[in-house]
Amino acid sequence: MSTVKQEKIQQHYDTIADVYDNHYDRRKGRCYHTHISNNVMKTLPKSGTLLDLGCGTGLFVEKYLMYGGNAVGIDLSRKMVERAHRRCDGCNFAVSTAENLPFADESFDAVSSLLVFTYLKDPSAMLNEAFRVLKPGGSIAICTLGKKFITKGIPALYHISEKINVRHVVMKNFGERYYDENEMYDLFSSAGFGGIEVNWCSFAHINMFDPLFRLAQTVEPFVESYVPQLAYNICVYGKKPEK
Repeated sequence: MSTVKQEKIQQHYDTIADVYDNHYDRRKGRCYHTHISNNVMKTLPKSGTLLDLGCGTGLFVEKYLMYGGNAVGIDLSRKMVERAHRRCDGCNFAVSTAENLPFADESFDAVSSLLVFTYLKDPSAMLNEAFRVLKPGGSIAICTLGKKFITKGIPALYHISEKINVRHVVMKNFGERYYDENEMYDLFSSAGFGGIEVNWCSFAHINMFDPLFRLAQTVEPFVESYVPQLAYNICVYGKKPEK
């Protein structure tokens, strides 16, 4: 990740750290985040030690702990890490990039990442690092916005919101890149992961107005099962082969 882009992301999330949980841990935001968290969680071991990349305020780490595991989180934003410490005071958190992890080889049983992958300048470096720090047989699961017709206009929307100084948790132009199923499969395979699965989740978006959000929630299981073309978050799972 370029230094300029990294500093921009870091500064933004330092600035909105105090309102981040208002966005993702209340009402619609909690429903949305819980849904994608459940999709990631179902592929991970329910015990062992997790590394959460782009941990934010520790929402997913907190969920993982409820299943009996231990967790470590990293994030670019120091303010986010401070809030994660307060949420999960028994866990370790660090300010770090996902492309250059400060951990020894084969340190973790699982790696997760929610809503971060599109920010990465070098996703291959992140996946290579995740592979390195996973124990043999360890699992990785990520969920992020995918490449779909409905996501094509998002960069322009973020660019406009930045120009008019909208203070929003996610509406910031970071030069995101979106990926489809084949691109994700190739990235994970090139990093050495096997047992790769790719699917789509989320139809009820956090920014929908009620009652549209509730309606979208009702049909979400049908959309994900039978019309995944309308879901917009891509979820990818893989395993590091046993020795």
